[in-house]
Amino acid sequence: MNILLKFMDDLSLIKAIVKGDESAFKTLFNRHYDKLVGYITTFTNDFHVAEDIAQQTFVVIWTKKHKFKTLKSPKSYFYSIAYNLYIDHHRKRKAQSVFFDELREQALRNTIIEDEELSQKRINKLKSIIDSFPPRCKKIFELNKFSGLKYKEIAAQLNISERTVETQMRIAFRKIHKGFEKFENKNLILFLRFFKFSNANSRSF
Repeated sequence: MNILLKFMDDLSLIKAIVKGDESAFKTLFNRHYDKLVGYITTFTNDFHVAEDIAQQTFVVIWTKKHKFKTLKSPKSYFYSIAYNLYIDHHRKRKAQSVFFDELREQALRNTIIEDEELSQKRINKLKSIIDSFPPRCKKIFELNKFSGLKYKEIAAQLNISERTVETQMRIAFRKIHKGFEKFENKNLILFLRFFKFSNANSRSF
């Protein structure tokens, strides 16, 4: 790495990064990474999550470097990116928590007496199935069920057709069907009923 890079200010480094200078990017990373981790940790109280967000921040800086040509205050912009990524992370975690809380409530409401341990096993099973989805299928499913987006909105956000969204959602439900084959039929029906009708913004099957 060029020793002169260490003495360049952030704005000069950004100008070099815009031109694709990887050494300048590494210098910027080494200069600000630990500070960004410390900053985000004050919000998350989780060092590992803060590390992930700091790394994502630099991914954004590199992949969107062409947008930084007119940047005047690099440091404040880095922190702004990191904070927005934290907000996105927090909202997603909150949405997932609400989703599974609603699922548990719905399950309890539709059964006379339900063993709590069995209910938790079902929810854990569901989480495992969702995590096993192919990346595109999982992303579409989460946008629909966790973020409440309509098929049309998902298609626009991911730059794909509504038909593709619908196909991927059908794949998701088929995988859920298959994953719950070993559970009682009534439990499978209960889960699928919740998935199909719990979100008023989503299309039913």
